[in-house]
Amino acid sequence: MKKNLVLVMAACCMGIGSLQSAKAQEAVVVEEESVTVGEAVNCKTQYSVNRNDNWFIQLGAGIDVPMLENRLIDGKAKRHITATYNLGAGRWFSPYLGFRFSAYYGAMHWDNDVYCKAKYANLNFDFMWDMCNSLGGVNASRPVSVIPFVGIGGTYTWDYTGLESNIYRKNGDLRKTSWTLPVSAGLQLRFRLCRYVDFFAECRATFYGDNFNNYAFDKPIDINIQTTGGFSFNLGGVNYQAYNACKDMAYINSLNNQVNALRGDLAATATALAAAEAQLPCPTVEQPDCPEVVNAAPMMSTVRFTINSAKISNEEMVNVYNTAEYLKANPSVNVLIKGYADKDTGTSAYNKELSVKRAQAVYNALTKTYGIDKSRLAIEGEGSTQQPYDVNNWNRIVIFVPAN
Repeated sequence: MKKNLVLVMAACCMGIGSLQSAKAQEAVVVEEESVTVGEAVNCKTQYSVNRNDNWFIQLGAGIDVPMLENRLIDGKAKRHITATYNLGAGRWFSPYLGFRFSAYYGAMHWDNDVYCKAKYANLNFDFMWDMCNSLGGVNASRPVSVIPFVGIGGTYTWDYTGLESNIYRKNGDLRKTSWTLPVSAGLQLRFRLCRYVDFFAECRATFYGDNFNNYAFDKPIDINIQTTGGFSFNLGGVNYQAYNACKDMAYINSLNNQVNALRGDLAATATALAAAEAQLPCPTVEQPDCPEVVNAAPMMSTVRFTINSAKISNEEMVNVYNTAEYLKANPSVNVLIKGYADKDTGTSAYNKELSVKRAQAVYNALTKTYGIDKSRLAIEGEGSTQQPYDVNNWNRIVIFVPAN
C-alpha cells in the first residue's frame, strides 16, 4: 500500500513539473527577424572626398584678343593679338564640382584713332563643372574631360599709351589706371597625362564695363577673349571614395543569419533553463573557489578598403576600435593582421605591396591610436594570390587571425 502511494505521488510531481515546463516554454517567445536591405537603401553609388585630396595647381600661357573700340582714321583698324600668362590653384570637392582661383597677366593692344596699348593683371574665382563625370559616370582616370566654368573677379589696368583717357576722377583729373569687376565664362578641355599631371586647353570670355581700357565710347561692354594652354598638377592625385550599400547586401544578410542563429540558440537555452527551474528546489551544492577564466570570444571584425587605397575610412575605423577593445579585454591573445587585394585590379606584385600597406595601416592604428603592445601583433600581406571571398571587390580587406 505504501509502495503504491509513493508511485502515485511521484506521478503527480512529474505531471506538475511537466506542466510548469510547458508553461515556461510558452512564456519564452523569440521572434526571428531577417534584416533585408530593401527600398529604403539608396543603391546609387555615392562619392566622398577627403579634405586634403584633389587640390591642383595650373600653369599656362596663351593669347589675348581684346574686343574694344576698333577704329582708325584711315580705316585700317584691326584686332591685335598679345601674350598672356596664367597661374591658378583650386580643388575638386566632388567628382562633379570644383573651384579655383585663376590669375592672368598680359598686355593688350587696340586701335582707337591711334594705336593704343596697356598692361593688366586679373584674378578670377571660378566655379567649375565636370560635365563628363556628371553625364557619363565618374571616372578618375578619364583621358579627356570637358569642363565649363563661370567666374567673377577683379582687373587692374595701367601703363596706358596712345589715346588719352576720357574718364575723369572725382577731383577732375583724367584717370591713369582703372579697377574693374568683370564676369567671365569659358570652357576647358582637360587631357589626362598621368594620375598627377593633366594638359589643359581653355577659352575664356571676360566681360567688362566700357571703362576697361580707360576710355568710354561706343558699346557699353568691353570684352577680352583669352585662349590658354598649359599643365595642371594634381597634388596627391585624383581620389574619390565610392560607396554603394547594395554591394554589401549579401555580406549584411550573412551577418543577419548569424544573428538569427544566435537568437535561436538563446531561445533554446532559455527554454532549457525554464525547464530546469521548474524542477526546483534542488539541493545546494557548494562549489570550490576557482580562478576566473576569461574565454576569448571569436574575432569577427574585418577592415575593408576602397580600390587602390590603404587608407582606413571613418566607418572602418569602428572595426579597428572594436578589435582594440577585444585585445584589451583578452590580454593573452596575439593577432596576425593579414592584408588582401582583389585580383581583378593591379598586378600580383603591386597587389602584394598594397596588401602589406593595408595590414601596416591597421597595425599602426592599433599601436599608435589605441595603445596595443606591438609584441602582440604581426602583419602579413597575401596580395591577390588568395581570395577569402567569392566576390572579388570584397577582397580589398584586412582580416584578424588569432596567433596564440
